[in-house]
Amino acid sequence: MQPREGEDKGESRMAEFRVKSEIAGSVWKIEVAVGDAVAAEDPLIILESMKMEIPLLAPRAGVVRQILVAEGEPIAEGDVAVILG
Repeated sequence: MQPREGEDKGESRMAEFRVKSEIAGSVWKIEVAVGDAVAAEDPLIILESMKMEIPLLAPRAGVVRQILVAEGEPIAEGDVAVILG
């Protein structure tokens, strides 16, 4: 069987999933690190908006591939914060 496009021989890769912020605010705390395995609904990042702390939750299980934000920086609604693999 030939590997599908984007797969190595004998290795299946889970598609990347981009986790976007649903609000505008700032990144208060990053709860995960690159390489961490997460379950669906695990908190990835805590956002702060209007003095409220709002968790950005993992929409599905996966492994954190990239964190595209830093603590203290602003984030806009729709910005990609984390990439899960």
